[in-house]
Amino acid sequence: MMLSVRDLAVSRGGVPVLEGVSFALAPGRALVLRGPNGSGKTTLLRTVAGLQPPFSGEIAGAGERIAYAGHSDGLKAMLTVTENLRFWAQVFGTRDISAALRDFDLAQLDSRLAGTLSAGQKRRLGLARLMVTGRPVWVLDEPTVSLDAASVGLFAAAVRAHLAAGGSALMATHIDLGIPEAEVFDVTPFKAVPRAAKQDEAFL
Repeated sequence: MMLSVRDLAVSRGGVPVLEGVSFALAPGRALVLRGPNGSGKTTLLRTVAGLQPPFSGEIAGAGERIAYAGHSDGLKAMLTVTENLRFWAQVFGTRDISAALRDFDLAQLDSRLAGTLSAGQKRRLGLARLMVTGRPVWVLDEPTVSLDAASVGLFAAAVRAHLAAGGSALMATHIDLGIPEAEVFDVTPFKAVPRAAKQDEAFL
């Protein structure tokens, strides 16, 4: 099933930041959002993920099919690496966490409390959650923050495997992940036109 966005406008604080956004994301494909800081990439991702309503337009093929990873790693500090992954696996109705531990090089850290991990290790654990969701559409906001080069390679490999299995990925990143299935979508042309503030006729 394809993720489809049609004539979408998204807002921040009630003010539209992007409008007229349309794209389709087929299984096995990735779409990388590009644009300067503050251009609306995060707002667009949060809207597609269902974390905030669209200002206008339509989103199809999203809902319960999406696994979202934002700026927060979503970890419980007093749980171990294994316990964190098992918690999320139970939330999403899956069981096997072995691939997530292996593919994000977390097996040797399985008994460490999440609160004691380095920033990069926490990020790897946060991204490993994607693999236990069982959801086909990954929506990712700057997923490589805090990752070293080796860890970026692990993440890129996980995305490639997800795409090869028929999944898809929508992400905002400035790093070239070397994923041939990825297309670039620049949000800059969709910047919303500033609207004049509505005046109260009582003061005219």
